[in-house]
Amino acid sequence: MMLLNFAVIKILSLTAIAFVLAILWTPALTHFLYKYRLGKSIRSSDEAPIFSKMHEKKSGTPTMGGLLIWMTVLFLALIFLLIKELWPSSWLASFNFLTREATYLPLGALVASALVGLLDDWFNVTRQGGGKGGGLTMKHRLLIYTLIALFGAWWFYFKLDWDLVRVPFFGTFSLGWWFIPFFVFVIVATAFSVNEADGLDGLAGGIVLAAFSTYGVIAFVQGNYNLATFCGVIAGALLAFLWFNVNPARFFMGDTGAMSLGVALGIVAVLTGYPLLLPVIGFLLLLESMSVIIQVLSKKIRKKKVFLSAPIHHHFEAKGWSEPKIVMRFWIIAGVTSVLGLIIAIIDLALW
Repeated sequence: MMLLNFAVIKILSLTAIAFVLAILWTPALTHFLYKYRLGKSIRSSDEAPIFSKMHEKKSGTPTMGGLLIWMTVLFLALIFLLIKELWPSSWLASFNFLTREATYLPLGALVASALVGLLDDWFNVTRQGGGKGGGLTMKHRLLIYTLIALFGAWWFYFKLDWDLVRVPFFGTFSLGWWFIPFFVFVIVATAFSVNEADGLDGLAGGIVLAAFSTYGVIAFVQGNYNLATFCGVIAGALLAFLWFNVNPARFFMGDTGAMSLGVALGIVAVLTGYPLLLPVIGFLLLLESMSVIIQVLSKKIRKKKVFLSAPIHHHFEAKGWSEPKIVMRFWIIAGVTSVLGLIIAIIDLALW
């Protein structure tokens, strides 16, 4: 009972610390982003007429706001690891949540993909790269997602000797080497989906916050307290980010945030054994990415659009919905589907 009580204190304390820390250094980040005019480039009316008309006023708003999230998480992970190494008998050492079996991989992937996303944001700001308006092309992004996912798959399969997937209510199954392509698909799909959802003020942040919070609870119920703490720290930093990202946004998440959070979310889902619940917990992420895929295929095959603009949140925006209305309604849906996924997981865990 004492261990359980301390785990709760550890998770909630570090979540709160992450929120406060992120809030405190936001003014410095904001000053830096505005001073060096690291504003996002909006696609021209020739490239995307509907999108350009709806978002022209946002041109020049700083991007790279995702720095607030992953740098806060990295700082807290390293500072408490350092305390553990230097003062192992200190009570603060027990707040360390960085372990080989639970959090090395998601933290490493978070930082690695964040750095790649940061480069993409820089290309967008300077209008370099092969993407429309600057930045990496979708092919380049998918290639990078795949390379990061392949390393993660190698770590799981060869370092952790992990090839298991839990199918709710049916049991746990060993995939053998098929785990590698399965893992790659989960990571690439999740990263792509979060990137597509990052299109309105506060939208991606709120959806991902609900997902990380849910997987944090699942990890806690499983007794994986360090992974639950990792999710809590991300949630705390995300809350601080949303404080400044709600409409009208002070800055955007950028690819340094969207790419890293998507990759980390996929890895956390696999670590809990419930990647198959991602389509439920992250239902809106699935909806966002599927709307893009459907739109692209329809334009190529039928030469017609299915949506006024894709991803689907832009479709509702084009129909006249206000941005805050879309975001708030999507947040509500994200909350409901996250609770539904959590219920499924808890019932399934009770049946083990």
